[in-house]
Amino acid sequence: MFHSPRPLVAAAALPDFGRPGAKAPAFGRATILLPPPPRFSLVVDLAEAPLSKRWWRGVATLAALVAGVSQLAPPLVPLPAGTPVAQGADQTLQEQALTVGALSGGSVTGLTMSESPRARPIAAAPARQSRALSLIVSPGDDLAKLLLRNGARAADAYQAAALAQGEKALPPVGTSLSLRLGSPDTSGQRAIEQLTYRASLDVELLISGAEGGLRVERRQLGIDRTPLRIRGSVGGGLYWALRSAGASPEQAADYLGAIGASVDVGSEIMPGDRFELVVAQAKSADGRIATGGLLYAGLDRSGGHDLSLVRVPINGRLQWIDEGTSPEPVRSGLLAPVAGPITSTFGARMHPILRFIRMHNGIDYGASWGSPIVAAADGQVVRAGWAGGYGRQVRIAHEGGLVTSYSHMSRIVAGEGGIVRRGELIGYVGSSGLSTGPHLHYEVLKDGTPVNPLGVTLVSRPVLNEGLMAAVRARAKALRGL
Repeated sequence: MFHSPRPLVAAAALPDFGRPGAKAPAFGRATILLPPPPRFSLVVDLAEAPLSKRWWRGVATLAALVAGVSQLAPPLVPLPAGTPVAQGADQTLQEQALTVGALSGGSVTGLTMSESPRARPIAAAPARQSRALSLIVSPGDDLAKLLLRNGARAADAYQAAALAQGEKALPPVGTSLSLRLGSPDTSGQRAIEQLTYRASLDVELLISGAEGGLRVERRQLGIDRTPLRIRGSVGGGLYWALRSAGASPEQAADYLGAIGASVDVGSEIMPGDRFELVVAQAKSADGRIATGGLLYAGLDRSGGHDLSLVRVPINGRLQWIDEGTSPEPVRSGLLAPVAGPITSTFGARMHPILRFIRMHNGIDYGASWGSPIVAAADGQVVRAGWAGGYGRQVRIAHEGGLVTSYSHMSRIVAGEGGIVRRGELIGYVGSSGLSTGPHLHYEVLKDGTPVNPLGVTLVSRPVLNEGLMAAVRARAKALRGL
């Protein structure tokens, strides 16, 4: 503790009541205790009385302590750099046991076990007489290189690839191969004893060793090709109702394209309407399933006529025909490009971003991000890419000087210069370019001049006859009866 040089309590001058003649007080004799005089101490508070003798004594004490500590402290030397060298064979062995060796040395680790008295040295380790491997074809893999990489003899690897090529049954990416190799030759390579893999859903290829080389056997597997039937009820939106019922994105887009020629998907389909799809499906005996395209599209509506559509070839291409279709020419509007309500119409309006009145040359469909966009009619893609404020845009030229434009996409599917059919998927809804949120900006131009898309009509003249319509009705009945 620190001792203050000054007394903590000042002494008071009191009368000496012990003298002769002094009167004693009524409360008795009083005693006052004074603090002891200050003692000499090396501990000095350097904040008090700077530059005094006591202060200088404290500074000298502090300097002496620092000098003493510096003499007793260990020297400051730099830490050793690099990898320390093991001292002796035992330390080297221990360090090898605690690390992983290089791949060239087999990545060995751990201590080597000592042999027992029963162990006998051999001239060479015997090689395995056969090897059974399970391989998977990766992107960019070549069958011959895959076999060579896993120890197959070069002649067998190239012959096996040639046999598979001759059968038009090369394994696709992701295919699992079962490979059995024989005993190694002097170069360490092994002959192919058997190679088996599934070339497709209904074909299994077996390549096995034989005298003079390899032979191939193509096994045809039993397949159940009963189509798959999907049914459901429309809730908040037809597209997501289709997806919830089990339809793939491609099948849902195909269905919307099929019925879009007959009804406005965005406004005429109501909650509670029931849909029905029949899609191609193949199932193998071991449970593998592959689904195909849409075969039938049905729609039971609470208001308006029902639909029962099948796809038939007309003039060299497949078209969707309703079994109740009349062979007479009919007038119809362009197909709605996306399932969603119209949120902005054609004409002058206040631009939501630029904040001044300008002409709105199309209509906007409110649709969620990633909703499929389909072609409104048959035509050729004349633009597919970035278009400034329009973002990602696709433009399609049609007969009669019509051009349809689809903007603000999140992703483009159609390729520039390609031919697209009515209802074919061309992209997905997004918010690229000058846009406040996900939607589709849809324009129609007649001879280069923007026109109201809701006022454009086309004349459709399908070549139908009674024989064709009878086949359509029979096909629709068969698919509905699955």
